[in-house]
Amino acid sequence: MQVPAFFEYQRATSVEHVVALLERFGPEARIVAGGHSLIPMMKLRLAQPELLVDVNDLAELAGVHVGDGELRIGALTRHAELLASASAGEHFPILHDAERVIADPLVRNRGTVGGSVCQADPSEDLSGVFTALRAVAVLRGPAGERTVPMREFFHGPYETAVQPAEMLVELRVPLRPGAGSAYVKVDRRAGDWAVAAAAAVVELGPGGVVTEAGIGLTAVGDADFTAVEAEDVLRGRVADDDAFAAAGAAAAQHCRPVADQRGPVDYKRHLAGELTARALRAAAARARVGQV
Repeated sequence: MQVPAFFEYQRATSVEHVVALLERFGPEARIVAGGHSLIPMMKLRLAQPELLVDVNDLAELAGVHVGDGELRIGALTRHAELLASASAGEHFPILHDAERVIADPLVRNRGTVGGSVCQADPSEDLSGVFTALRAVAVLRGPAGERTVPMREFFHGPYETAVQPAEMLVELRVPLRPGAGSAYVKVDRRAGDWAVAAAAAVVELGPGGVVTEAGIGLTAVGDADFTAVEAEDVLRGRVADDDAFAAAGAAAAQHCRPVADQRGPVDYKRHLAGELTARALRAAAARARVGQV
């Protein structure tokens, strides 16, 4: 029988309450919302926090809104809520692409967007999506509020820019009228962690030239989930199959997969290239529709 070590529990009444508890207990305190990653780790005693701070009553941390040229996603927003959001799907179809393949309805109904991102699991779906979208994380701590670009948020597997006395409160995605986006994933069974996945955002100019691109990779060893070399290859080229293949080749060359039960290195590298090309093709097709 797997039983967590002893811990204290407090139900937070405000963001300020959370920050105060985190400041008091330091790294020995952990925030819990959905708990799908933390609780199993506690049962295995891979995580042994002294205090769990439950944030499920903080309604101000939930919801999806459009304002000031941004899509704003509260950290406590459930995966199912993001999947159901018409605003998210209208502006960024990539978010619905990703949410459809995250786990199962039970997990999506309880798991939160903020929890997934802060876990920084190398195979987590939304991390690559938000880096491709050039989203910004809003953090709250004792010194107040600060923002961190998602491309600087991830420091390595299970490591982020969030400090011990801080919490993620919101993700902001700048609106890009006319841009197209898509997410494609290969997994061993429906709802499983990715063997490999690619997120793509494409902006097209006159003549179908790529004026800006964002490419995120999941489960293939990129600590920040971003395929910068592939973006550089694509930018300034006509959005066609040759350009997508070249970007895919760059993504495959520069990613750093490791062999595990989901496949050998060569297979994952091949997937990184192929999925990058597929995601770019789908994103560009959506961008063209937006230009009509």
